[in-house]
Amino acid sequence: MATVSPGELALWSRYIHSICGIQLDNSKGYLIETRLRPLLQESGCTNFTDLYNKIKADATSGFKKKIIDAITTGETSFFRDTSPFELLQHKVIPDLIDKRNKTQSNGRRVPVRIWSAACSTGQEVYSTAIVLKDLLVDLSRYDIRILGTDISDKAIAQASYGRYSKLEMDRGMPSQRLSKYFSQDKEFWRIRDEIRSLVLFKTLNLLEPFVFPQKFDIIFCRNVAIYFSEQDKIQLFKALSKAIAPDGYLIIGSTESISGLCPEFESKRYLRSVFYQLKSNT
Repeated sequence: MATVSPGELALWSRYIHSICGIQLDNSKGYLIETRLRPLLQESGCTNFTDLYNKIKADATSGFKKKIIDAITTGETSFFRDTSPFELLQHKVIPDLIDKRNKTQSNGRRVPVRIWSAACSTGQEVYSTAIVLKDLLVDLSRYDIRILGTDISDKAIAQASYGRYSKLEMDRGMPSQRLSKYFSQDKEFWRIRDEIRSLVLFKTLNLLEPFVFPQKFDIIFCRNVAIYFSEQDKIQLFKALSKAIAPDGYLIIGSTESISGLCPEFESKRYLRSVFYQLKSNT
């Protein structure tokens, strides 16, 4: 069974950082071995140097996409960590709707723009949409658009399809919401159209330049920057500061902090949760 040599680890670490920003230190040889061994077997290569050379020679970038899918497969679940969704329900959405109602012309739908910036297989996006549906009830009064992006084509494909196994549903989805917002599809569960119609998914590398036609009221960027170098974190949050509305809300992972990384934002607290807003908005 092929193992990663120190030289191969250095080679792969540089390559992985170049394609998706993930920083691997000298202790992560096991990760390369476990995540890439199936691709090693599929390609017919006998060692990780041969696999690297084969990928670099692949003009179609097919192997590159498979590397991204394998390395970026992350931990996710419905209503993960719960507190961000409690923050959304009890603080962020009520405040946002109140502000937008005051500036919206009579008879026009209230716009709500949300971006899940590292959405993986879509659980965070659908959890957010469900919170909005539960809270706002009559969605015809609102122009809701939720964007989910991820660097993995494979993850985005599953998210777009909106179909999950029983194991995936058991991880965080309350039974009353399961029966209300999903329909059974053989041994799987499929998100209902009333929720699916609120969302759009696309592939996006957060470390490449991005521009959107409108700024976002809420941006989720949870548990992705923890894998980035400090310089890449600074670049990312600087870009997010330009993508968020002046009174928008940035929600990051519970163990993360951007203090000292992005002076454009300041932290604010609500109950057990921390969120960020642009300083010019205070």
